[in-house]
Amino acid sequence: MSAYQAPLKDMRFVLKELAGLDEIAKLPGYQDATPDTVDAILEEASKFASGVLDPINYSGDQEGSKWSDGSVTTPKGFKDAYKQFCEGGWNALPFEAEWGGQGLPRLVSTPVQEMWKASNMSFSLCPLLTQGAIEALLLRGSPELQKRFLPKMVEGSWTGTMNLTEPQAGSDLSLVRTKAEKKGDHYLISGQKIFITYGEHDMSENIVHLVLARTPEAPEGVKGISLFVVPKVLEDGKRNTAKCASIEHKLGIHASPTAVMVYDKAVGYVVGEENHGLEYMFVMMNAARFAVGLEGVAIAERAFQRALAFAKERVQGRDLVQGGKAVSIIHHPDVRRMLMLMKSQTEATRALAYTTAAAMDCARKHPDKEARKQHQAFVDLMIPVVKGWSTETGIEVASLGVQVHGGMGFVEETGAAQYLRDARITTIYEGTTGIQAMDLVGRKIQREAGATAKAWLAALKTLDGELGKSGNADIKALRGQLAQGVQAVSDAVNFLVETKDPRATFAGAVPFLKLMGIVAGGWQMARAALAAEKNLSSGDKDFLQAKIATARFYGDQVLVQAPALRDTVVKGAPGVMALSEDQFLAA
Repeated sequence: MSAYQAPLKDMRFVLKELAGLDEIAKLPGYQDATPDTVDAILEEASKFASGVLDPINYSGDQEGSKWSDGSVTTPKGFKDAYKQFCEGGWNALPFEAEWGGQGLPRLVSTPVQEMWKASNMSFSLCPLLTQGAIEALLLRGSPELQKRFLPKMVEGSWTGTMNLTEPQAGSDLSLVRTKAEKKGDHYLISGQKIFITYGEHDMSENIVHLVLARTPEAPEGVKGISLFVVPKVLEDGKRNTAKCASIEHKLGIHASPTAVMVYDKAVGYVVGEENHGLEYMFVMMNAARFAVGLEGVAIAERAFQRALAFAKERVQGRDLVQGGKAVSIIHHPDVRRMLMLMKSQTEATRALAYTTAAAMDCARKHPDKEARKQHQAFVDLMIPVVKGWSTETGIEVASLGVQVHGGMGFVEETGAAQYLRDARITTIYEGTTGIQAMDLVGRKIQREAGATAKAWLAALKTLDGELGKSGNADIKALRGQLAQGVQAVSDAVNFLVETKDPRATFAGAVPFLKLMGIVAGGWQMARAALAAEKNLSSGDKDFLQAKIATARFYGDQVLVQAPALRDTVVKGAPGVMALSEDQFLAA
């Protein structure tokens, strides 16, 4: 099997040319993010991903985590890898120095996290949830809770979880039944939670569960939900009454234990105020949604690398031009098409994710209040796109990876199948693609009459002027395709703003999300082509020429879907709701 190699050249290009690392490093508190420092971080992260995490990815998938009498044992090598992960300071990378973190921008931690996810997605889920829990405590935890939990969580010796889902309450959290009864300075938490990633494991000293529950006097629905910190081990060293009843048997991410957690009057502490739990949990969820979108990028990169290595080695068929000579399959046009679809879409999703990460940094640290507000509006618009489109694309790319392998991809030994199995959860957890799409069209488009989307489209029209100055034939072609894509999004936004029928809105929500993703990806690929053209005389010519050619391919093969998706959004709703429930069965 080919080993994972972090795509450092592309990561650096995106950081510098598209996401504006130099500008981010000028923000207050981010002055340590110098090019040399960032390069050193990426190099070391790459070594850790390739040398420590990648070697236990396939074996971890085959072995899986094991449950026995309430305890969970992670696969061979995971516990030691996590110890090295914490000792290397990797868990602390994006957090403030006040809590033992390194205070680096989100833009710097994003490519590092991509490496963890690409080299070993199951492993990466543990720090992902911990970081989400840290974010929630930083925002709404009392000074006492922060002091008690954050240093160990930032260090990584304590991990964190999100406990939302219950058997009867999946995406509809108004149905949560877990109870919280006040007793002195704490609460007693009782109930059951399911699908809790790393809810129990053997890699850390303690697990800090963030649990949604209701107090006895709470109002019905989502307004009556509170958020509680429920540690596995209490301050006095005693085990809390939070137990893992079982772990799930899943299609993929076998090494990551997904727990059923039972709380039997477990000691918990309220985060912030009662009845504001859902609001606080969304802090974790937004961070997690971005991180899951990055999983889509990462799994696509890993699947592409494996497919590319196989295509170069596998000799099958004859060359179409050179007299019927036996060749490796990378010489065949259809295999090239698949590899280019994998490469171009991976690069587009990466560029959009990194650019969104930079906007997060600006929304947090920019000295101008109005600028912070505008950046946050852009982040809010793009989070469902990064989450929904990147993960749907990740599945597509992983599936293409199996196809490139042919029959060899359908057997587990080549490793290609694992990426498809692992990728499949990414469009489901932290809100399905449908939920991301409903958030996008409802909260992000209709609620503000498309204002942020229209501001973004205006920026794309400005880019059109820059593309028009290029004499490069590939960039000229891409310009026309992007213009059609921008018009398609504009038409769809206008439709969503004007329609009064909620069924029409939500029937076209997922096609609209895909449309937004494809055009946002085209935006990034066009910017990448311009940056590559600008640097051709002084940079890595092969890499930069490949950037332009890949952008052209994206325009020809992916961006051209935009007008059709627009038509689906604008005209496709009647057919969605046309059948009665009984008419779905032809019997």
